[in-house]
Amino acid sequence: MFHVILFEPEIPPNTGNIIRLCANTGSTLHLIEPLGFELDRRAVRRAGLDYAELAVVRTHRSLAACLAQLAGTRLFAVETGAARCFSAVQFVPGDALLFGPETRGLPPAVLQAVPAPQRLSIPVQAGNRSLNLANAVAVVVYEAWRQNEFAFVTAAAAGTGAGIELPPPRLP
Repeated sequence: MFHVILFEPEIPPNTGNIIRLCANTGSTLHLIEPLGFELDRRAVRRAGLDYAELAVVRTHRSLAACLAQLAGTRLFAVETGAARCFSAVQFVPGDALLFGPETRGLPPAVLQAVPAPQRLSIPVQAGNRSLNLANAVAVVVYEAWRQNEFAFVTAAAAGTGAGIELPPPRLP
């Protein structure tokens, strides 16, 4: 459905929760190295439970390598302080959503490489910094999925990008 890109994630339970989120939404998770943990670490497994087998998780040595693999995909960077609210975007299947590390966010050079209209923020109360990474990813992915009427990937096509089915149309 969507591509979730975590740039140098640091906290294992966040990544585990995002694995579970991706499994449940049919999204692919891309992890950009270096990771702040070992992927097989117990905390990641515990948070992801048995969903690691149901999610497509790919690691990449760099953001450039990841983006080369996703050539032609629309990229959105979600970052505190961006001028455009995430809900103002009309997401389409295949969009890529880039999130920074928990303690420092995306580096300025990475943000500058993303066009300003594709830099998105999640509103929070004045005086607050941001949401937890796993919560931020969930908010944006579910909004993108909602906009696409909760289209889902069939079990037979999981991980292939084929076989996307739509739920029955809503009656007026």
